[in-house]
Formats: sequence, C-alpha cells, structure tokens
Amino acid sequence: QVQLVESGGGLVQAGGPLRLSCVLSGSVFGIRAMGWYRQAPGNQRGLVATITRGGTTNYAESVKGRFTISRDNAKNTVDLQMNSLKPEDTAVYYCWAETIDRYYRQQDYWGQGTQVTVSS
Repeated sequence: QVQLVESGGGLVQAGGPLRLSCVLSGSVFGIRAMGWYRQAPGNQRGLVATITRGGTTNYAESVKGRFTISRDNAKNTVDLQMNSLKPEDTAVYYCWAETIDRYYRQQDYWGQGTQVTVSS
C-alpha cells in the first residue's frame, strides 16, 4: 500500500524557518512529480510548490523567494524548506505525489497533513 508520510510541522515565530519532509512508502511503477499543497481554515487547498522527477519546480507566487522544494528520487522523498515565514503561511500542509502504473495510468496520493503555525 502506498503512503505519504510527512514530518516537520510545528509552531514557529514570524520570520523564522521550518523544514517539512515527506517520504513515499510502498511500491509504485514511477513517480512523475511530488510537491506540497496547503489549506488554511475556510480556504480551499492550494498549491505551494511542486517538483518533477527531472527537477523542474513550480511555486505559488506567495512563496517564491522564501520557500525551496527539493527531492531525492532514489529515496522517494520531497522536502520543503520554508524561510521568512509569515502568519499567513499558517495552514495544514499536505504532501502530494503524482505516480504512474505500468500502463502509464496516473494515480495521485496525498499525505495526512501536517500543521504549520506561524505566530506574529
């Protein structure tokens, strides 16, 4: 069974750093992309950052220049380094993976979410 397990959330003061990590466990044929989404109370889940197997990254405008996404293809992990955190970054952060099976059918997986709270 495929699972995404996140770690690294918590409480941090505004301006501080925090690092999130996620590992995909279980057997998959291939992983096209991994990334992070977030959801604040009353809001829809939205993109934070994604990274393809080849290393192409995509960031939400609100986090560009502050957050950095990276992945280790050999270990099936994706990390999110968050710097200069703001109270508006407070949300539940979800790890995401876009995988394919041997027939190249897409299957998306989500982690259980990790809370990030930024105090002012």
